[in-house]
Amino acid sequence: MTLKPSIYPLKLTLSHTRPPIWRRVEVPADISLYRLAAVIITAMGWSGGHLHQFRIGEEYYGIPHEDDLSETIDERKVSLKSIVDQGIKKFIFEYDFGDGWEHVVEFEGTIEPSKGAKYPRCTAGARCCPPEDCGGPPGYEDFLQAIRDPKHPEHESMREWIGGDFDPEKFYLNALSDLADASESMEEEWNEHFE
Repeated sequence: MTLKPSIYPLKLTLSHTRPPIWRRVEVPADISLYRLAAVIITAMGWSGGHLHQFRIGEEYYGIPHEDDLSETIDERKVSLKSIVDQGIKKFIFEYDFGDGWEHVVEFEGTIEPSKGAKYPRCTAGARCCPPEDCGGPPGYEDFLQAIRDPKHPEHESMREWIGGDFDPEKFYLNALSDLADASESMEEEWNEHFE
């Protein structure tokens, strides 16, 4: 009989956003940081087209590149379990270095897999993900001011840019019902790029 790996519930909170934008995901303990990056990006609502890295303690985990300013540990070779086993319960995931989106990743314990559940999966969340390339948290605040105020000089151009209405309070859990396949698809795209 093959034992299934334990499941780690994680809370993902987008830093510097008020009210907070967050997701709760459940992932296999043995997931690689590489796959976890795809899960985080997909669960939050990002496209995955920008660079990312984990900041865990004083170390950086990502895809090593010769232009890196600091030593980067290959995220493809590190499991989440190995991080948790070191007693680390909270760390940072950075996405889109130009916009500077920081996510706080919090380990919330260990659970057994639910019968018939497909992992990874998203179980809860709040608020819509900010649009890609809006300028990070400060740009997102500017975007929200423009989109909410019909008299704002950039109201129409922001509506056109976003493709119509944007409700920052909306969160659609059903849209993330296939987190496992969506994050795997993103990972496959990355694999083609890094081969």
